[in-house]
Amino acid sequence: QLAALAKEQAELDTIRQQTHQDFVTAKADLKLGLSGVRKALSVLRDYYASGSAAALVQEGQPALPEKHTQAAGAGSSIIGILEVCESDFATNLAKEEQEEGDAQDEYEKITQENKIAKTNMEQDVKYKTQESKSLDKAVAELSSDRETMSTELSAVNEYYAKIKDRCIAKPETYETRKARREAEIQGLKEALRVLEDETAFVQRKRRGGLRGAAALQAM
Repeated sequence: QLAALAKEQAELDTIRQQTHQDFVTAKADLKLGLSGVRKALSVLRDYYASGSAAALVQEGQPALPEKHTQAAGAGSSIIGILEVCESDFATNLAKEEQEEGDAQDEYEKITQENKIAKTNMEQDVKYKTQESKSLDKAVAELSSDRETMSTELSAVNEYYAKIKDRCIAKPETYETRKARREAEIQGLKEALRVLEDETAFVQRKRRGGLRGAAALQAM
């Protein structure tokens, strides 16, 4: 948007310079033409005015030749044409000056609007850049926090897996219970057998001791 605005302002500056230069040229031509017409009018008016005065001074004298009368009429026509030209030059000059003033006002108005728009855009870019940096920082912090939490969660899951077997009783299958009971029964049988063997050994030893004591008494 800033680039488009700068391009628009550059084009506007170029057009304003061209139209102003055209105005300067046209104004110079119109002023020159107006000046020339006014000088011609002044000369003709003075000329024909002096001729009328001379006619008044010669009042009572014989009438002027017919050609002189026709010349005076032609002079009036020329003055009339020059007066129209003077009016056209003056009107066109005023029109050019009005159009130049309007064009300059419009140029200044648009230029001011573009300056305000540019300032607003630059502020928006500045704020958005700052906001983008803040968001990048926040995202980086969140990513770091997420990695930390992920590491901590992994450690917790690992610890939980280790204590799970200790703290949570697993349901035994029938085969497991059967095997465990058979092992317990076998262990009991083995213990009973050992106990029976120990008991028989003690009894034999006791009987042998009694026979020895009897033999000593008999002697």
